[in-house]
Amino acid sequence: MSDESGETGRSAGEERAGNGRARLRSWTARSLAGLWAGWALGRVLGLDGWAVFEGLAVPLISLTPYLALVSPLPVAAALLLRRRGAALVAGVAALALGAALLPRATADTAVEADGPKLRVLTSNVFFGRASMAELVRIVERERVDVLSLQEFTPDAQSGLAEQGLQAHLPHRVADPQWGAGGSALYSRYPLTALPALPGTVMAHPRAALDVAGRRVELTAVHPLPPINGAGRADWKHSLATLPSSSTDPVRILAGDFNATLDHARFRDLLSRGHTDAADRRGRGLTTTWGFTAFPRLTLDHILVPPTVAVRSYDVLRLTGSDHRPVLAELQLP
Repeated sequence: MSDESGETGRSAGEERAGNGRARLRSWTARSLAGLWAGWALGRVLGLDGWAVFEGLAVPLISLTPYLALVSPLPVAAALLLRRRGAALVAGVAALALGAALLPRATADTAVEADGPKLRVLTSNVFFGRASMAELVRIVERERVDVLSLQEFTPDAQSGLAEQGLQAHLPHRVADPQWGAGGSALYSRYPLTALPALPGTVMAHPRAALDVAGRRVELTAVHPLPPINGAGRADWKHSLATLPSSSTDPVRILAGDFNATLDHARFRDLLSRGHTDAADRRGRGLTTTWGFTAFPRLTLDHILVPPTVAVRSYDVLRLTGSDHRPVLAELQLP
């Protein structure tokens, strides 16, 4: 009698333990699959562009390339735990994330353009603390025609003058400010100041120039980072107020957008006719910010009309800045 009771007790205990392990496996597989599926759905639907979600979603969506990189893990975990349904859900999420990111690593078909070339460099100089001597050397070495600067201070302006930038880019439209608010445009060609972007916290100077008979309009871009309510308000306003694309005149936006290609509001800006130079050259996953801590993100962009050919694209280095300068050689239609 006692032996049968003991065996029965052990069997019941083993069954309960087995059920507990099965529930844990199911919970683990479904939780991982649900996390990646939710992220993929949010990215596809652009939930970070919805006011109800933006407080949390706008900062988090920047991490999409990292989530995509490890998206096979929940698939593998579900298969190891023998949860095929969860593996299927995780697999669909991985495919959706891959579909969003993989085109950035593939160069687009070359655009037929035979107009004059323009070499554009944008650089956030980190409160004016970046090496101005090194920046001028980059301008000289890379034969830069147009330079867009962010976090441009009075000290940065005087430092560039002392280092002889005017010998290479003698024309400027600048709004130097202490702190992070200043921006500037320097050019090899004469500049005509245009009305700055209205109602923004940070300076967004704009200018027009003539390149071999073609009118080009430039905007130096630098909204506040969307890390709190005030920052998001300025970020949304700045991105929404930037001029739409145009081929005549050719409009170029260059700067620190504090936005990635995964942000719904940045994609809204692109939908107004702009294309991203890095994306066009298959370099859309090359990071430009965050070289002192995780995460590294792609925040600096050069946007051009689709009729402008992007002949080359490079991410450079600048001592003293937490951003990397971005250089693109463009050929106008």
